[in-house]
Amino acid sequence: MRVIVFAFLFSCTLVAGAGDWPQGLGPHRTGVALEEVTVKAWPNSGPEKQWSHELGMGYAGPVVSGDHVVIFHRIESAERLEALHRETGKVVWSHDFKAFYKGGYNADQGPRSTPVIAGGNVYVYGAAGDLHAVKLDTGKVVWSRALNDDYQAPDGYFGAGSSPIVLGERLLVNVGADNAGIVAVDTKTGKTLWKATDEKASYSSPSTIKLNNKIQALFITRMKALAIDPASGEVFFEIPFGKQGPTVNGATPLAFGNKVFLSASYGIGAELLQISNDGKNITRQWEGDDILSSQYSTCLLHNNHLFGTHGREDIGVAALRCVAADTGKVVWEESGFGVAHCILIQNNILALNTEGELFLVKADTKSYQEIARTTVARGTTRSFPAFSNGQLFFRSNNGRTGTLTALDLK
Repeated sequence: MRVIVFAFLFSCTLVAGAGDWPQGLGPHRTGVALEEVTVKAWPNSGPEKQWSHELGMGYAGPVVSGDHVVIFHRIESAERLEALHRETGKVVWSHDFKAFYKGGYNADQGPRSTPVIAGGNVYVYGAAGDLHAVKLDTGKVVWSRALNDDYQAPDGYFGAGSSPIVLGERLLVNVGADNAGIVAVDTKTGKTLWKATDEKASYSSPSTIKLNNKIQALFITRMKALAIDPASGEVFFEIPFGKQGPTVNGATPLAFGNKVFLSASYGIGAELLQISNDGKNITRQWEGDDILSSQYSTCLLHNNHLFGTHGREDIGVAALRCVAADTGKVVWEESGFGVAHCILIQNNILALNTEGELFLVKADTKSYQEIARTTVARGTTRSFPAFSNGQLFFRSNNGRTGTLTALDLK
């Protein structure tokens, strides 16, 4: 029965069409592009720009399914969800939801959470904690919930910003309320199926880990890392991770085998955990704040090495690093790289930093080897990019406006 449940959850969650990028960090939330040919060096003029589309505020990244590129942003008093045709950038459908978020430490009032596409629906989580489901093909609203209002969850520093995850017929959200730290709703109706923990919300999006032949949802909350049963809400394991004060947990946890890599800046640091199959024994294989401490970008795993950015955007110091997964030893570093989102395509890394610089780097475990670089945007490129069938879709922000751009890297 456990094997059957695992197979059901896996098939409903992780299987996407060839080339689809249905959620932030790709099909498995690992930053790995599947079934893609290797991207080669572009000409000195840079990659070909296919189209661009004007946006409003927000940091929600684009997602891709079939011919649809979906983007979530704020125009005046509305949070707008749009589907664009991937080849032309023309709007296929658009739907406006009333925006309630008034802003916090960051003046941007748009949505922060990247949409999720699953089972023919698009699920979005607004900056004020409003949760919506719409049909991917038409944009028709299936259901809506004022989730943060329902459970009186606080706004946090920057509003709601943890992207939900779909596991089977459940949509799991780090709401961050008392007795409703994590909430599971029915993907078809939006009704609450269970609520668990008192964990406050982070800006880290959940991923998954397979233990005892079963998929568990893996969360980094405000002050903990934990695995939780998506069917019941039972906490499988938990461990402290975070720091009181003006700190943020933003990077997504990365699981491989029975290991979990956690990373944060603000003096929290990085650590690699070894988890027993029953979740009762947790061993730190290594830890430290001088290894791979990420403010919010998520690292990649390739050839038993971790690749990612170490440092913070707000203080202007960040390097691209390669770290041996077994030991935590820094193998190489490229200083001044900037905070960047990285995508693994075959044996190369496509990295977009917050200054609009696009890099193509070999995923080499011995030295930094740059293949190409170019500037693709003048604004801030902080959101998750998406890579699908040789196209890169990314969002840039400039004040209260932004741009969604499609580049041809085939």
